[in-house]
Amino acid sequence: MAQPKYIMNIDKIAQIPEDERKKLKQITEKYVFRVNEYYLNLIDWNDPNDPIKQLVIPNEGELDEYGRWDASDEDTNYVVPGCQHKYDTTALLIVSEVCGAYCRYCFRKRLFRNDIKEAMADVQPGIDYIKTHPEINNVLLTGGDSLILATRKLRGILQQLREIPHVKIIRLGSKMPVFNPMRIYEDDELLELIKEYSTPERRIYVMAHINHPREITPEAKKGFEALHNAGAIVVNQTPVLKGINDNPDVLAELLDKLSWAGVTPYYFFINRPVAGNNAFVLTLEEAYNAVEKAKAKTSGLGKRVRLSMSHTSGKIEILAIDNGKAYLKYHQSRDGNYGKFLVLDCPKHAAWFDDLPGNEQYWEKPKKKLSGFIGANEKISSAEREPVKTN
Repeated sequence: MAQPKYIMNIDKIAQIPEDERKKLKQITEKYVFRVNEYYLNLIDWNDPNDPIKQLVIPNEGELDEYGRWDASDEDTNYVVPGCQHKYDTTALLIVSEVCGAYCRYCFRKRLFRNDIKEAMADVQPGIDYIKTHPEINNVLLTGGDSLILATRKLRGILQQLREIPHVKIIRLGSKMPVFNPMRIYEDDELLELIKEYSTPERRIYVMAHINHPREITPEAKKGFEALHNAGAIVVNQTPVLKGINDNPDVLAELLDKLSWAGVTPYYFFINRPVAGNNAFVLTLEEAYNAVEKAKAKTSGLGKRVRLSMSHTSGKIEILAIDNGKAYLKYHQSRDGNYGKFLVLDCPKHAAWFDDLPGNEQYWEKPKKKLSGFIGANEKISSAEREPVKTN
């Protein structure tokens, strides 16, 4: 299949009625809109509540800015421009502010705006930082989407990281395996790059963002197979999203299809309280119940998934919500509280750790590590992105 054309003008999508397009135009003037023809073909346009449509087509609720732009205080994790170091062994390189798909629920929705620049055209400061911190044994390339980068740009980054002895794992955060799988299986240069740098001792992991079982098409499975054959390990993480995948049957089907395709179910996340994404928010109790009912329908392979919140203070695993109580554990911790067990009251409306009475005793908001602007003033240049056809 040929590379799909990308669409960045919502007026080009004739399936959306003209009066609705006019309403959505004001949203696309504020936030970037980008989709491709392949992914649009997954939408059932006869269903006004189609989950694939809700993932990428703007909704009027995005103009409601109740919430925070940076709900997990990522600005406090920057150690040099473009590089976050929150947990001892893990560093994040923000290699691209551009996504293949701008998912409307995205917790980094601040990157959709023209006035925010966190990605670095030059990732060298981050790589130099990683070189001098031997405790860092794994690096996540994220953004944006790491696989939106042109393969030659990605090669330059991977080559430098593989020259650092203490970096054992490189992770590529990407929606591309299901949004544009042809980007993967038609790019022999990309697959050779992965084969070269994903070895039995030092693996490359692809952190896929698959939200719904309908995204796992024959093309997507072909992409998974190509990645597997190149030596990459593919895992999946997705928030549990109201109206998209909060039905236990849908979540169970997703867990099954991932397992059958050899993609490890890694995290189910609580959607962060980001400005403009209220339409996708579930309470903690609703999300927990949906996940547990889904896990009851799948095998032990599907049950490996963890339900967590990526909170300022760490990844907080939700062990149970029962009889008005939340039973939690620090799966990752900014302050070294790994494994700490918490029991807090859980009001019906609670949708985030901060909504639980008494949460304040376990953490405090950190200060920024960098003063002033947290990112670079320059964008990723068009020459450094994977070229796409546009309509």
